[in-house]
Amino acid sequence: MRGATAVALGTAVALLGAACAGQGTAPGSDDGASADDSTITWWHNSNTGEGKEYYDKVAADFEAAHEGVTVEVEAMQHEDMVTKLQAAMQAGSGIPDVFMSRGGGELQNDVDAGLLRDLTDDASDTIEKISAFSGQYEVDDKVYALPFSMGIVGFWYNKDLFAQAGIDEVSPSPTIDEFYGYVDKLKAAGVDPLSVGAGDKWPAAHYWYYGVVRECAFDTVEAAIDSGDYSDPCFVKAGENVQDILAKEPFNPGFLGTGAQEGPTSASGLLATEKVGMELAGHWEPGVVGGLREDQQVPDWMGWFAFPTFDGQAGAPTDQMGGGDAWAVSNDAADVAVDFAEYLLSDEVQQGFAELDMGLPTNPAATGSLSNETLAQLIPVRDGGGETQLYLDTRLGQSVGNAMNDAIALMFAGEAGPQDVVDAIEEAAAAQG
Repeated sequence: MRGATAVALGTAVALLGAACAGQGTAPGSDDGASADDSTITWWHNSNTGEGKEYYDKVAADFEAAHEGVTVEVEAMQHEDMVTKLQAAMQAGSGIPDVFMSRGGGELQNDVDAGLLRDLTDDASDTIEKISAFSGQYEVDDKVYALPFSMGIVGFWYNKDLFAQAGIDEVSPSPTIDEFYGYVDKLKAAGVDPLSVGAGDKWPAAHYWYYGVVRECAFDTVEAAIDSGDYSDPCFVKAGENVQDILAKEPFNPGFLGTGAQEGPTSASGLLATEKVGMELAGHWEPGVVGGLREDQQVPDWMGWFAFPTFDGQAGAPTDQMGGGDAWAVSNDAADVAVDFAEYLLSDEVQQGFAELDMGLPTNPAATGSLSNETLAQLIPVRDGGGETQLYLDTRLGQSVGNAMNDAIALMFAGEAGPQDVVDAIEEAAAAQG
């Protein structure tokens, strides 16, 4: 999963990337739901280290301020949470009171099933505070989850290897020609320019997603998703851009079978062990890289720049691709669960979240509290006035998203072309109805 688990900056362990939630069991309940209106079940995936300790304190502080209320915390490993939450949602029971949501098509499905609480009025003050990010968690203009961390994807690179290759200046937002210059110089210096975990498909798919962000206007993408019609030529152009990148042969040997984040031979592992110059990844990458190094520390050679822009692109140069995590509330939860979800977005809690570098906070009062400069540099880019397009597989939902990712993986393998990706999306969308 994107950023499923990552060692937090420094020595703590925290979870930095995309996340879901899962099913647990609260005392007095046989299915994971609250035993009564005074008990809140809260599921999250900060299940180790300082992240877990911090969230345990957050729950205890809320209990202390709300006499008679108990917060039953289930901190679970990410993949377990994904599986168990999906099972609970499909069953329509055993859903926790407060849990993590990624938005997009997944949120839409849960809303359509009547499983999530409409927070538009109940949490209006909090929604106003984080309004720059709440749009990805809306269905029919109603907000069903409160985003607490929102990150963007870009290239994390090794400043030392870039310098050794004679790359003296790195643009924070390079053109495609500048990007190709980095690739050429790294290859000339005997360094594999890029790693990609194409074996897990979604890291390769990120290249096509970003091609769409660059070549298609944001409203064009949203209109295509609503209609299922991807005939605008910008979608094929996005695939052509990916093919041009592939033609440069920039990736690590064996990239088609390389995993995303697990172990030293994964895409993140190759960056961590200084075997490649850069990797396209999300805001979780410093933590993942640090966790894959012997000293368990984020190296000071890590830098970041945005996905390159293209001549004549229809997308705004400030638009980015990414996603995040939000707190959703079960439709059957008591009112105090909404209070707790809002508390998790309070200035105090978000500042503590940021100080531990657990993610990129959405509350403006906390964005200056990140302790690591490597992560802090993403804030002005994220908040620079452009749109952030949600990961397209998440935005489209599982059935369409999986078909799209499969087709992109085939394109990376040279077994499909740009039109094949578009056809796969349209066919899956039509089948979904």
